[in-house]
Amino acid sequence: MTDSDEFLTWVGSSLHEAELALHNVDAAPRRALWSRNEPVSVLGAWRNAFGQQELDDLFTGLARQFSNCTSYSYKLLAYDVVGNMAYTASLEHTSASVDGQPRTYTLRATQIYRREDGEWKVAHRHGDTVSE
Repeated sequence: MTDSDEFLTWVGSSLHEAELALHNVDAAPRRALWSRNEPVSVLGAWRNAFGQQELDDLFTGLARQFSNCTSYSYKLLAYDVVGNMAYTASLEHTSASVDGQPRTYTLRATQIYRREDGEWKVAHRHGDTVSE
């Protein structure tokens, strides 16, 4: 299996499952996939975070806001793997309750990853809302 194949398998399984869990009140799987090494950052559609403490606060807060995810899918638009670094650019389609209100939305998301101790970890995320 090539590095690209391995990375895409991880994106389609572990990363996808962590995002689904976040939208169903559980931030732990997402946090487990994020690097514990600095720098880490999120330029989010709703909130930003820089550093470990802000990241923990952000993910915990998002998990409290989200519930009852009925659909989460993404369309991978571009990606690359170069050594121990990778990126994805995608559209994320979500139907979930936000603060108890059902919502359907699409985020345009770019993420940066680094391989640490043989495992892919997210180091940066930029997301914004988009209407298709």
